[in-house]
Amino acid sequence: MEFKAESKRLLEMMINSIYTHREIFLRELISNASDAIDKIYYKALTDDSISFDKDSYYIKITANKDTRTLQISDTGIGMTKEELENNLGVIAKSGSLAFKNETELKDGHDIIGQFGVGFYSAFMVADSVTVISRALGSDTAYKWESEGTDGYTIEPCEKDAVGTDIYLKIKENTEDEKFEEYLEEYRLKSIVKKYSDFIRYPIKMEVTTQKPNDDNDEDLVEVKEEQTINSMVPIWRKNKNELTDDDYNNFYQEKHYGFDKPLKHIHLSVDGMLRYNAILYIPENAPYDYYTKEFEKGLELYSSGVLIMEKCSDLLPDYFSFVKGMVDSEDLSLNISREMLQQDRQLKMIAKNIKNKIKSELQSLLKDEREKYEKFYNAFGSQLKYGVYSDFGANKDDLKDLLMFYSSKEKKLVTLKEYVERMPEEQKFIYYATGDSYDRIEKLPQTEVVAEKGYEILYFTDDVDEFAIRMLMAYEEKEFKSVSSGDLGIEMDEKEEKAETEEKDNKELFDHMKNLLSGKVKEVRPSKRLKNHPVCLAADGEISIEMEKVLKAMPDNQNIQADKVLEINPNHEVFSSLKNAFENDKEKLDLYTNLLYNQALLIEGLPVEDPVDFTNGICKIMK
Repeated sequence: MEFKAESKRLLEMMINSIYTHREIFLRELISNASDAIDKIYYKALTDDSISFDKDSYYIKITANKDTRTLQISDTGIGMTKEELENNLGVIAKSGSLAFKNETELKDGHDIIGQFGVGFYSAFMVADSVTVISRALGSDTAYKWESEGTDGYTIEPCEKDAVGTDIYLKIKENTEDEKFEEYLEEYRLKSIVKKYSDFIRYPIKMEVTTQKPNDDNDEDLVEVKEEQTINSMVPIWRKNKNELTDDDYNNFYQEKHYGFDKPLKHIHLSVDGMLRYNAILYIPENAPYDYYTKEFEKGLELYSSGVLIMEKCSDLLPDYFSFVKGMVDSEDLSLNISREMLQQDRQLKMIAKNIKNKIKSELQSLLKDEREKYEKFYNAFGSQLKYGVYSDFGANKDDLKDLLMFYSSKEKKLVTLKEYVERMPEEQKFIYYATGDSYDRIEKLPQTEVVAEKGYEILYFTDDVDEFAIRMLMAYEEKEFKSVSSGDLGIEMDEKEEKAETEEKDNKELFDHMKNLLSGKVKEVRPSKRLKNHPVCLAADGEISIEMEKVLKAMPDNQNIQADKVLEINPNHEVFSSLKNAFENDKEKLDLYTNLLYNQALLIEGLPVEDPVDFTNGICKIMK
């Protein structure tokens, strides 16, 4: 018999276009075999004449390298001649889907096949496919044979037991493809473990093992023995009360989610309008490539225990991309190859639930297991900050209570909530300072006046810190303020009044210094923030000096610069030297100005523009 014209075209597409990876064929054939056994199970529920002894039902894989044949057998319901014609002769007609609709399947089991095309994936690796099947209640078996698009034959044959045997004549190797790998024991086992490990029936195969020699116990000999190569019952379908931390940790290791131990696991079993199970892990350490473009986020996605996608990125927001694990649902809308998902409501609902659950678990960890949370935060805190900054701050409300920063007072990581709760009543802002390390920030001249007031300062050492905080803008109506900003919001005192007086009285001096540093600084002025240090740089405008450093280090450097202000401490003896030079020796004033400017650059961790000129200037002073 010939395939119908439409089926012929579809079969060509099936073989060449629909599936991304050839290895998928084994997943599809095993899924069909599992469906065939399920059908007997469902019939047994309503037909007393059929007994269902689970031990009698299995799937078996047999590879024969000599004949280049791969056999997949099942003890399922089998097919009549008519069913072979309808199910295998009409592409995209699914016997499983029809059975599912007729019986309105319930009680937690689900038929896998829905599209009626998975069987034809066999032609991706086989020159010919032979199906021998004997239906439940029939004494006659039938053989369906095809070499692809030319058509198929059906004829009676002999088969001892009810079920189906599929024989694939594996293609010869080509320059690009080694088809013989689908006859290798290790390859078949790895495909089964990857895609079909949680099929609910045993998948059996003869595997090579080593056993002691009868003549000499010290010698090992290779023997072939039949083994079940799939796990069958997935951990996520087990009762949580029966599982221990070791069970979850072992699953983490088995699935190669990481080489570390997870800090926390989350087991979800949702049964309602939307049904799904999930096991999620918060890792202890970041993968080596986590903060690179090569890192691929996503959870493993299963449909009825069959792996559909290794990395489903749609299930996790970017800021929780560190989470590992899997999701299994029977309610997903799959596309024809069952490799990709349609963008549907169910997936978005699952993703939203998972996001909320991860957030609540992190909050619990922060509240109840602070040490563990800090360990997590040291590994993945930067990702949370990127989450605040990205998408124009769309996720900042979800993440703000999970953020932590090093405190000048506590000498450890603190949350924004803890900072605000400790603020004195008169303090207007949440103060922060930026730098390469805690030690360097501690020594910054700009911190002096804020620290003198007794106010706590948050230390920002990550490149993303200030960008994230600028996006957050405020926490509990308290705005963030850099210790380097122009207006610190601190009440005027004698020192600040003196700075204003000095600015008025020495306007010509500051104008001269500003002109000398034209293009380098926006302003030169007496400082209201310095106590012991002679000089520092401040920034006016939206771009801070630390942000300028980060932006300049980026590949697409657009030479964005902060508006820098050189601040001179009017209470420092250096200021007297500047005034004296202005009155008596303009050349010396220029020398002092350049030295102070370069000194301020060094304090900020910025490069000195002309190191030779800077060192020559120091030498002149020393003469």
